[in-house]
Amino acid sequence: MRPLTGRGRYIPLRSGISFAAGGLTVLTLPPFSWLIVVPVAFSALFLVLRQVSTAPAFFIGWVFGMGQFGFGVSWIAESFYVDAERFGALAIPAVAGLSAGLAIFPAIAAMLFATIMQRRAVGGITAGLLLATCWVAAEWLRGHVLTGFPWNLAAYALVEHAALRQPAAWVGSYGLSFLTVFIGLLPGVLIVAAPNRRAPVLVLFAVAVAGFWVGGALRSGQDVPPTDVALRIVQGNVPQVEKWVPGSRQRTLEKYLGLSAQPGRFDLLLWPETAFPGFLDEDAAARARISAALPDGRILLTGAPDRVEGDGGTRYFNTVQAYDGSGEVLTGYAKHHLVPFGEYVPLKGWLPIERLTEGLGDFTPGPGPRTLAIPGAPLVAVAICYEIIFPGHVVDDLFRPDWIFNATNDAWFGTSIGPEQHLASARMRAVEEGLPVVRAANTGISAIIDANGNVVARLDTGETGTIDAGLPGARTPTPYARFGDWTLLVLVFGCWVFGWLASLLGRDPDARHFGTEVS
Repeated sequence: MRPLTGRGRYIPLRSGISFAAGGLTVLTLPPFSWLIVVPVAFSALFLVLRQVSTAPAFFIGWVFGMGQFGFGVSWIAESFYVDAERFGALAIPAVAGLSAGLAIFPAIAAMLFATIMQRRAVGGITAGLLLATCWVAAEWLRGHVLTGFPWNLAAYALVEHAALRQPAAWVGSYGLSFLTVFIGLLPGVLIVAAPNRRAPVLVLFAVAVAGFWVGGALRSGQDVPPTDVALRIVQGNVPQVEKWVPGSRQRTLEKYLGLSAQPGRFDLLLWPETAFPGFLDEDAAARARISAALPDGRILLTGAPDRVEGDGGTRYFNTVQAYDGSGEVLTGYAKHHLVPFGEYVPLKGWLPIERLTEGLGDFTPGPGPRTLAIPGAPLVAVAICYEIIFPGHVVDDLFRPDWIFNATNDAWFGTSIGPEQHLASARMRAVEEGLPVVRAANTGISAIIDANGNVVARLDTGETGTIDAGLPGARTPTPYARFGDWTLLVLVFGCWVFGWLASLLGRDPDARHFGTEVS
């Protein structure tokens, strides 16, 4: 017997399979949501990482990540073509560079898995638990390192399946990723398991899937009484190339006012991120027109940039502001999780790169999640655009709101798969927090999402119009809302205790099949 290092003929073959498996993960996510692909992709990753040493494992994991992100975030190129003359040439290099950086996280997971396997050969279900644990650790790091980018988590493969997404209420999206990867790779474990160990793997697979389904179905079947608050969401569908053109401000305002004035009753009027392309709090004439369009007691929540003069110069903020019939700002929220290169340039002064968005300077981050009190409406948390992708960082833990308003502008990404993936994140935040999420998007997808993650109403990408509907009710605080990512640690620890207890009933004979091959 000799160690298999992964050199020579093994690396090209395993790397090719890994790249294809990584690309397949995109099909597990919206708008495709092909659930059958989950076990194909993650079982393939599990199998190609068997019997591979640390350095080749890192490369194989990185290649998997290149497939995963190269296809999964390719829609980012659309934003560079909005101003093609200045940024078009950067589109492909930007996607390639971002994908290469994000692929480091699957590479870390693969390297950790291979390193531990070399030092302590394990097999069967224990090996599956190990890879799932390494995967979710790397996914959590991706959501936090360098401000984080938790886009397209493995858990989002389940977002279109009402029962299967419900465990996020207990363990969050990271915990659901752990379960998704672990169950997804069990067919791979079954393939390499010794004949007398295949029955336990099959039983575990069946029990896990059934438990997922039954537990989730019980939760999703619980009725949540609606509120008596009537919403009107306006989707103006203003192309990004027109939004900041000189002289377009009045046309944009006319469009939003016209849509807002359609017949029907509403208590809250919701406009998307930067619906008003200017400093609304400084434009008395625009505020007067808006006030005239608001029936007595009605409130407008709208995205608008803001600026504050100070001793250090002018600071700019991306905000959502609340107005009533008086035309004065009632309250507001400033975005705290800014988009690198979109709203600010990291290491400015060192990197010769401009922001993609129009404006006079980089935006300043706000203080963090905040709950707003609005007259005649339930307490609301605001997440502007990109902020909705961060599990556990949308709601003020000290002052729980009754719903979440997600104002966004996905016009940057055209009719690509990006807006559907963004909507998936919003749906998972609803499940995690047990709160309805209401999205107002400039070009789509605007939607009302109930506390179970169901889309109650929506306007698709490229549509112009309004949504008139009631605000869904909130559930009691979920375990994840109470304890955050501590629930992930409890889940992983509990699974490992289960694995250890199972090993006491009989040592895993599959262990001898890992880390070596027969000469």
